[in-house]
Amino acid sequence: MEIELKVKRFDPEDAKNTPYFKDYKFDIEESATVLDSLIKIREEIDGTLTFRCSCRSAICGSCAMVINGQAGLACNTKLLDLTSKSSNEVLIEPLNNLPIIKDLVADFKPFWNKIDATNPWLQPNGTPPKQEYMASNEAMLNLANVMACIMCGACVSDCTVLNVDSNFLGPAALAKSYRFIADPRDDADKSRLSEMNESGGVWDCTRCMQCVEVCPKGVDPMGKIMETREKIMEAGMRNTFGAKHATAVSNHIEHSGRIDEFRLPLQSKGIFNFKEIIKLMLPGLRFALKKRAPSPFHFKNPNQTFVKKLFKKVEK
Repeated sequence: MEIELKVKRFDPEDAKNTPYFKDYKFDIEESATVLDSLIKIREEIDGTLTFRCSCRSAICGSCAMVINGQAGLACNTKLLDLTSKSSNEVLIEPLNNLPIIKDLVADFKPFWNKIDATNPWLQPNGTPPKQEYMASNEAMLNLANVMACIMCGACVSDCTVLNVDSNFLGPAALAKSYRFIADPRDDADKSRLSEMNESGGVWDCTRCMQCVEVCPKGVDPMGKIMETREKIMEAGMRNTFGAKHATAVSNHIEHSGRIDEFRLPLQSKGIFNFKEIIKLMLPGLRFALKKRAPSPFHFKNPNQTFVKKLFKKVEK
C-alpha cells in the first residue's frame, strides 16, 4: 500500500535550530508497523533520520513516540490501523514533555530523575533473612501490572499536568512509587507517602486518564495514583492542600450532593492562609468580571437523604 509519513525533524547542529516536518511517500506491505516504515526510510530513502528501536516486540519501550497525536510504541502500531480510504497520511513526532536530542530521539534524563526521586528500591527494616525477603502470591499479584512497566515514557508524553507543570513527578514515577508502597517487604511507607503527599506528588494529578489510555502494558498509572491517595488519607496525613481538597469535596457531597465551588478553594487552602487566598483573588476576580464566578449560595440536591445513606454504608 502507499503511505505518506509526515515526520518531525530536528537537527541540533542546524543554525536555525528549528523543528520542521518532512514528508516521505512510498509503498510498503499492509502488515507493516510504524517502526517498519521508519526503518525503510532510514535504510532506503533518508539515512539521516534518527530514532530509537531495539526489540521490535513491545518489550524494551525504546521506540515510543507520538503517532497521530497520541503516544505509543512504533513497533506494535500498524500503519493499516492509522490510515483510511480518504487519507494515507500518518503524523510522527517525538515524545512530548521531554527535551529533544535529534529528530525522534527524546532526552530521558528528566524522566529518570523523577524516577530516582521516588527511591525505587526496597527499604526493609530489621534483621535481614538468611536467604531472601519473601512475599505472598496475593501481594505480588496486586503488583503484577505495575511491575509490567517498561519505562517507555508514553504516559509522561501525554500527561496534561506535565505539559504545564514540570514540578509534577508524573505518572511513571508515581506508579513506580506505588510499586514499593504496596510491597509488603518494604518498610518505608511513612516516608514514601509523606513525599507523595507534597507538591508535585499524587494530588497534582488531574485524572485526565491520558496515561491510562496510552500505556502499552496496562499499568494504569492513574489508578495507582488514586490508590496512593487513599493510603495517604488512611495514614492520617491530611494537612496538605491536596488532602484538604479531597476531604472538602467528600464533605460537600455528603452534605448536599454537590460541590460548593465558592467555599471549596477556601477550605482547600485554609481560610487563614492569607498568602494562598491572595493568589486565588486575581483569577477569582477575572471569573467575577466575566460572570463565571460560582454562587455564594449553595443548595442541597432533592434526594440528599439517599446520598447520606450511601456514605454511611461505605463508612461501615
